[in-house]
Amino acid sequence: MLKTFLKPGWVLFLIFIVAFSYLSFTVLAPWQLNKDDQIVERNHLIEEAYDADPQPVTEVFSADGSLRKEWERAELTGHYLPEDEVLLRLRPVESAPGFQSLIPFETDSGETFLVNRGWVPTDEGNSVPHIDPAPSEKVTIVGMARYNEREHSSAPIEEQGYTQVYSINTEQIAELVDVPLAHDYLQLSPDQPGELHALPVPKLDRGNHLSYGYQWIAFGVMAPLGFAYFVWSEIRERRRAREEEALMAEATAAAIGTGAGSPDAAADVDISEHEEPAFEHPDATAPSTPAPGLAAGTQPSRRSRSRYGSAKPDFYEKIRERGQERF
Repeated sequence: MLKTFLKPGWVLFLIFIVAFSYLSFTVLAPWQLNKDDQIVERNHLIEEAYDADPQPVTEVFSADGSLRKEWERAELTGHYLPEDEVLLRLRPVESAPGFQSLIPFETDSGETFLVNRGWVPTDEGNSVPHIDPAPSEKVTIVGMARYNEREHSSAPIEEQGYTQVYSINTEQIAELVDVPLAHDYLQLSPDQPGELHALPVPKLDRGNHLSYGYQWIAFGVMAPLGFAYFVWSEIRERRRAREEEALMAEATAAAIGTGAGSPDAAADVDISEHEEPAFEHPDATAPSTPAPGLAAGTQPSRRSRSRYGSAKPDFYEKIRERGQERF
């Protein structure tokens, strides 16, 4: 039985099951569960941000321009730098492609933060539409603190009079406009000076990541159980086959044992082994003395003795009798 499960098919099947279960528990399930944790944490921060009043920007951002907690609302006073505007190129918003306006904002304290003013939908052919310029006078704005994005692999381009980028990376934008910027940036809240179309706040539902994580855990458990079921089925079928073979062998042995003791079986064996069967004469007798034509020392066959005794049968006797009657 062990040799059966050492065949390549079973070994490869076992390796696949072990690898699948390992990935389910260590990679796939944690991936979905971590995403669920991140969404829950994000929703909690957004709820806290809207429940609390906006904080001074110096309390939301650290001295090096890094934010302490994402989605907190910060208030800052200063002015935009409209001549240093950069567009985020073709970032989908509400399932529609658009351009987002990224402008440095210099505070009264001398710090400069990158502000995302919102978005505008594209014109035909994904061209840049008309974008209202940001006010240049002194204003007070409120925005939500956002983490800096990774630099995109595609290089910035100059098109239709705008510098366009593919990600909101403050280091890259600072080099393009030659203005020092804080590490993280601000997303302008609705109804603020310089706003275009305010970016929507992420929905606060959790999605299906938690159920997906539990599903991967279930798959990781079910895979070994399924393999064990296949092994048990194989063992059961092989045992059943062996039992059927044993029963057939017993039945065959019993049939052979019963047939070997009968006279007809013995006669059939002698016929097949010694000679072809002879025609039986209906009027033959079985004299006790050997037939005249039988040579001395020669014994009739067992089949002949069983039918005619020791006499040699005369197959032409009736033919001679019919000839005499005719003449």
